[in-house]
Amino acid sequence: MGDGEPRVPTAIAVTSADMALPPQDERTLPAVVLQDVDRRPLEHVLADFQTLLDQHGHVIVVCSQAAPRGVERRLHTVRGLLESDRIALFRPSLPPLGVAVLARQLRQLASCDLSPGVLASAGRLLTHYVHAGALLGSVARLDHVPVDLKAHARSWMPGSQFGVVAHPAPQLVRIGPEAALEGPEFGTWLLVAKGQHLTDWVTGTLAPSWRVQGLREMPLPAESPGWWGTGRLTEFCAYLPDLSVLYQLVTSVRQSVCHWCGIDVIGDRCVFCSATPPDHDAPGGRSPGHRTDPALGHRRDTALGRRRERRALTG
Repeated sequence: MGDGEPRVPTAIAVTSADMALPPQDERTLPAVVLQDVDRRPLEHVLADFQTLLDQHGHVIVVCSQAAPRGVERRLHTVRGLLESDRIALFRPSLPPLGVAVLARQLRQLASCDLSPGVLASAGRLLTHYVHAGALLGSVARLDHVPVDLKAHARSWMPGSQFGVVAHPAPQLVRIGPEAALEGPEFGTWLLVAKGQHLTDWVTGTLAPSWRVQGLREMPLPAESPGWWGTGRLTEFCAYLPDLSVLYQLVTSVRQSVCHWCGIDVIGDRCVFCSATPPDHDAPGGRSPGHRTDPALGHRRDTALGRRRERRALTG
């Protein structure tokens, strides 16, 4: 890992205080909390963003898709009025607890020698290593994971509980003696947020079956009941905690320069200006020996990329 730290790290912002998790390690930078960004006067929010840009140069806003629509509209308004390509808006398709974990991983990486474009692009890459789910008392209003009619019917039975994984691949099981969910194939920590569910299935059964290396608990994010369709839940998220592993994963990916704004990026789209490479859709635009990864959307040498990834995950 590079030892040199940027004098002014890129700011990592979240849209509510409960999405700013406690530091994972001593190098985790504090999150900028954009509290009530959709309710405060526009001129005040504009002034806050201008101050962040003056102090940090670039701002990456990590926002849950469960946030009120007014929050997203206000963020786009601010970005447009400031006419700034130095504000990145990142709304990953993760449950709220997973979004909070991803924001903290970016806060860890912000202390390293990564350029703002690479740091912002890293969010899309690291999303694929997050396993997010919940223990639910009902799936009747669950929209983010396919639910069959039998599970819907069982939701109305008193005492029914369901184990659900929403990411990286949907899973749903009814909790019973043989219930199990497939977990990550690499070492992770588990973050648990308990709502109105008092059962210890997540900590007593799921965590040992996933062989987690550590477990921490936190209050349930305010946006979680809306995302999962019920307040009777315990949300969980398995994640990579070590900064060295995160750094190796990000730096093992081929970097390129955005042809529009000139910033270094990884992936097929600049997170700051939203430009794609000119040859992105061209049949002959790919270099020999490389391929486009359908999941991550970036070009890299397949064998070399996999070797580096294995080394990062296994230490």
